Amino acid sequence: MNDQPNRRPRKPSGKSGKPYRRPQKDPVRFLAFEALRAVDERDAYANLVLPPLLKKARDKGDFDTRDAALATELVYGTLRRQGTYDAIVAACIDRPLREVDPPVLDVLNLGVHQLLGTRIPTHAAVSASVELARVVLGDGRAKFVNAVLRKVSQDDLDGWVEKVAPPYDEDAEDHLAIVHSHPRWVVSALWDSLGGGRAGIEDLLEADNERPEVTLVARPGRTTAAELLDSVGEDSALPGRWSPYAVRLSEGGEPGSLEAVREGRAGVQDEGSQLVALALANAPLDGPDEKWLDGCAGPGGKAALLAGLAAQRGAALLAAEKQPHRAGLVAQALAGNPGPYQVIAADGTRPPWRPGTFDRVLMDVPCTGLGALRRRPEARWRRRPQDLDGFAPLQRALLRNALESVRVGGIVGYATCSPHLAETRAVVDDVLKHGGGAELVDARPLMQGVPALGDGPDVQLWPHLHGTDAMYLALIRRTA
Repeated sequence: MNDQPNRRPRKPSGKSGKPYRRPQKDPVRFLAFEALRAVDERDAYANLVLPPLLKKARDKGDFDTRDAALATELVYGTLRRQGTYDAIVAACIDRPLREVDPPVLDVLNLGVHQLLGTRIPTHAAVSASVELARVVLGDGRAKFVNAVLRKVSQDDLDGWVEKVAPPYDEDAEDHLAIVHSHPRWVVSALWDSLGGGRAGIEDLLEADNERPEVTLVARPGRTTAAELLDSVGEDSALPGRWSPYAVRLSEGGEPGSLEAVREGRAGVQDEGSQLVALALANAPLDGPDEKWLDGCAGPGGKAALLAGLAAQRGAALLAAEKQPHRAGLVAQALAGNPGPYQVIAADGTRPPWRPGTFDRVLMDVPCTGLGALRRRPEARWRRRPQDLDGFAPLQRALLRNALESVRVGGIVGYATCSPHLAETRAVVDDVLKHGGGAELVDARPLMQGVPALGDGPDVQLWPHLHGTDAMYLALIRRTA
């Protein structure tokens, strides 16, 4: 007789006869998977997707600081090393990688990163990944994940790279692409722009895969770098390397927790972007210096710095941004600026202002963003060579209109967050060749103390040389 008639019999699992166990959801790995799916399905950026997911998890009580740090590492580490991990997974399966469903590949790459890119023990990395697969994919595909990760666990990262990457002497670009997890065409483009031999390009690609520092900017007239350092504390921050307005937070620093950032007196801004704005502001100028323009102002970081600098000289800034919602972000960044400014939604290729209106113009043009791969690692997989063809006419049109917008004797700063020659020197050379009435100004003396600025007169910053995004700047004076 059954003494417990209401208890359901345990469900056997497959041939083993073991009792069925419901998969257990690990909040950290599940969140990391959610973020990766958003990046893939919606073309979202991890730096925009991850913060609200982490906040939601903290608010629910699912996460502590260590959990948030692990989730962040899993997401960014997987995205940075995606190319390398794809090659390793491809070597462990009996079908083309393109035939693996994207959610399965995300779970696999999360697992490979735990095995090869972290100190998580092998058994824990495999079991946690298989459990995640059971939750989000089902038991059947979890077995596939288990089989692949057990193959991956048989060697370390160096061993796998030696197996899947061609020798450097046989195909240098493909070797670097797999070893350093960049698309081949990006490796080629960066190498062309950087010049030099193997050591320099390897240093650059390695720098692209490092976690960037969080850098703050003290907005002039509202706070100073010294005040920021004092509020953060010497143990948690350092002065900027090059910009007198920069403060570098130590690892794990939360800029949103600082009162100066919440109040808009300071903001998060890479030091390279600060240097570009400062160089334009400090370029020598004959005649009046009263009207400044930021012609592609969104989301507002450079505009806020320029507005503060302009106010100190009694000048006014007009910040123009084509997209209305981004113009709103610019307005938020400039709110509270001590001097006169105006924010408008306007297309820099069809400007509403009269020609020759401004003394200084910054045109930080839309680009591929290949200079910010440390911060947006997914961009390297999202961009295609043909994207350059789409940006080229816009970049030239914006620069031509910037030169028309500045008065004779005034200065234009053409800037991009891409070192690709097709977006930098090619644009400047083409516009100057066909436009006339303008000349390049040496930008290097305006970045005092910054080493390795090349032959000039334009400037290309680099992550591995300067610790900044790969910002480009050409300063151009209108002569007629």
